[in-house]
Amino acid sequence: MLNDLFEDRKFYQTLLKLAIPIAAQNFVASTVNMVDTVMIGQLGETEIAAVGQANQLFFLFALMLFGVISGSAIYTAQYWGVRDIKNIRRVQGLALISACAVAGVFTLIALFFPMQAMRVYSKDPVVVDTGVRYLRIVGLSYIFTAVSFSYASILRSTEQPKLPMFISIISLIANAVLNYILIFGKLGSPALGVEGAALATLIARVVETALMLIIVYTGKYVPAARIRELLDVSREFTVRFFRTAVPVILNESIWALGVSIYSIVYGRIGTSAVAAVNISGTVTNLAMVLFQGMSNAAGVMIGNRIGAGEEEHAYIYAKRLLALGPALAVLMGCLLALSSGFFAGFYNVPQEVQLYAVRLLIAFSLLMPFKMFNLINIVGVLRSGGDTRYSLFLDTAGVWGIGIPLALAGGLLLQLPVYWVYFLAGLEEVFKLVLGLRRFRSRKWINNLIHNEN
Repeated sequence: MLNDLFEDRKFYQTLLKLAIPIAAQNFVASTVNMVDTVMIGQLGETEIAAVGQANQLFFLFALMLFGVISGSAIYTAQYWGVRDIKNIRRVQGLALISACAVAGVFTLIALFFPMQAMRVYSKDPVVVDTGVRYLRIVGLSYIFTAVSFSYASILRSTEQPKLPMFISIISLIANAVLNYILIFGKLGSPALGVEGAALATLIARVVETALMLIIVYTGKYVPAARIRELLDVSREFTVRFFRTAVPVILNESIWALGVSIYSIVYGRIGTSAVAAVNISGTVTNLAMVLFQGMSNAAGVMIGNRIGAGEEEHAYIYAKRLLALGPALAVLMGCLLALSSGFFAGFYNVPQEVQLYAVRLLIAFSLLMPFKMFNLINIVGVLRSGGDTRYSLFLDTAGVWGIGIPLALAGGLLLQLPVYWVYFLAGLEEVFKLVLGLRRFRSRKWINNLIHNEN
């Protein structure tokens, strides 16, 4: 797999063109989230735990939304390979309707059932009450998130990743500034604490969505579709779309529910464990930005080649990406392990929480090469070829068949420290790598979804 890794200048030019803007956007997002967590952390251990657990609802929503977006991106990338804008806009319409429907469900939960949602993740009454106050405000942002994400996905799949990057950076910076003002009561604002953090997120999402729509339609980009174009879908087209998209939506939903079980286990270990997981999570998100960019770029590059009928070219691209990703992950994992104490020291939390966070980061570093191979393979390679059912099997079997049983055994039966529970749950990645590599080599994942269409 390494023989042709450094060949083909065009491959690397395309990879950098697509991956760098997405990685830059994710880097800014992760940096701002880390700053936000540091600011909330100044309020105390309870507040950081409450916001982290409240955001588990957003985590579920975001992954279901990602499932919808990923399902549409499979078709968009292949249609873009033959520059079929008419069908891209049809896919966009189905994606928007589906994304807004998902957002509506989670908004209702956040507004009308926040107490029940919080009690799933924590038994600490103070954490629950604080999380409820946060959810009732931040839940209003979900519909704006759905619209913004849908348009950003179409732009990336049609090789326009810089626009959503710039819009997201503006939104994220606005979020950080508003957090500082509203959490701590600066510039004449009252100090609103966690409610200020929620309000800052809501305002930033509204700004992001407004900017996205204004720029897309004034600039006449590919997703600048009229309502008639968005709704111009036949029953046959809709069935074909959801036949591919539903396994992706189920994949993300079932995987998200499984990861939520991990959060429930951490919550049963204690508030200190939850705080440490949330702290380490902001840092690991930062470490993953390059690989998220690579996986998104892989989906576009490979999908374009398959749509254009260049299946052997698509396989070569995938092979290079699957070799490059884990190699970079080994380097990144070493850097993360060495700097874990530095990152944990940013937070105003007890020494025990900092120690847990350091050990969680080391555990993540050990698992990182496996995680990044699976990220690129499942999200970037298998899905781009329309192999969504096998992707569903890999993630579902990994989380529910291996990760959750090990987490439950380690956290509830053996009562191990949170970092050991995290590491045990992460062993699912080894299982997914073995089966995922076998599937990749079989080439059964390569499916041209549009070749029979007129």
